[in-house]
Amino acid sequence: MPVFAADPLLDTDDWWWEVLAIVAGKVLAIFVIGLVGTMFMVWFERKIVSGMQNRVGPNKAGPFGLLQTLADGTKLFFKEDLLPDKADKWVFRLSPFLAFVPAFLLWAVIPLGGDFTDGNDGTVTMFGHETRVQLVDLPIGVLLVLALSSIGVYGIMLAGWASGSKYPLLGSVRASAQMISYEAALGLSLAAVLLMSGTLSTAGIVQGQDGIANWNVVATGFIPFVVFLIAMTAELNRPPFDLVEAEQELVGGFNTEYSSIRFALFFLAEFMNVITMSAIMVTLFFGGPQPFEVGGVDIFGWAGPLSGTLWVVLKTLGFLYAYVWFRATLPRLRYDQLMDFGWKLLIPIALGWFLVLAALEMVRDRYDGWEPLAITVVISLVVLGAAYGLFSLALGVARRHREQEGAAY
Repeated sequence: MPVFAADPLLDTDDWWWEVLAIVAGKVLAIFVIGLVGTMFMVWFERKIVSGMQNRVGPNKAGPFGLLQTLADGTKLFFKEDLLPDKADKWVFRLSPFLAFVPAFLLWAVIPLGGDFTDGNDGTVTMFGHETRVQLVDLPIGVLLVLALSSIGVYGIMLAGWASGSKYPLLGSVRASAQMISYEAALGLSLAAVLLMSGTLSTAGIVQGQDGIANWNVVATGFIPFVVFLIAMTAELNRPPFDLVEAEQELVGGFNTEYSSIRFALFFLAEFMNVITMSAIMVTLFFGGPQPFEVGGVDIFGWAGPLSGTLWVVLKTLGFLYAYVWFRATLPRLRYDQLMDFGWKLLIPIALGWFLVLAALEMVRDRYDGWEPLAITVVISLVVLGAAYGLFSLALGVARRHREQEGAAY
């Protein structure tokens, strides 16, 4: 059982109530983390944006307005559920779950803690059993992340199509084109991580990032992380890429016809995906539970086995704040700018940098010394410069042809 063997807890022929109870506890913990984290994220975003815009934000429901999200969710749960006459009823009901469920399932392969220091593999002892602080460490965990993140496209596309209205359909077509376009750059930046790590296991990727110098954000040269961050922001439909719900153009986007709990599921999926993808970026580029040592000292060392979990929370909060900062400061792009940025900038950069990293890795494996590496770097820069010149020339020719033919819009 190779999948089960990924967690030492399940690598046994003896199944008894303690093992099943630990697995059930992990599932329950992921469910609670997802829901509570989403509720916190909605409050966190509203309070941070209000502070940046010199407003008060939620402050009535509960201390500091912490229960405002719970109040909003309760209101949505008891609102009237509408079903348009021309809607495809079965697909209309299914679509919110296709957007919501993958956001939960992604947590299964994220290491939420564990001991990865001094070459350890992240396993801990829990109730007398050796296990990992994640639901399962699949040998193909990164591929599962890519697959589940792509399923959200189906939920949005089917929601717009099944609504039986032209405005949600336009919003869903725009959303699917945007998400599919940026998946290419996302995959190429992720390929750079896999090239340096040599494994598809999320726990294996974390284990290889022992020390800040070995974090993938440094080992890959920082550029794949920037591409991944931008592409993921577009995948999540977050500002400045929130053209899926450009109200002045689409009357609310793909979820215009949704109400009550089905609208709440789309809302939950959007904010939960922000937390989930922030945790994935922490895992892939910033060492996950690996400590950020100051003067050789782990500042969370006092927490013992919970040290790794505290580091995951702290690093993830940094990305959540960055996403809120983007929303509060960056203007929305035009759709043509969005597509040009993805296809004409991010994808060439991600592909070119991946080829450079692959060449450097091949030279490093075959030759010793710095001379072969220096020669490889010079050749790579020359080739990339020539490719950039040809690409810019092709774009210039295409631009002149469009001007001669007349603007399409």
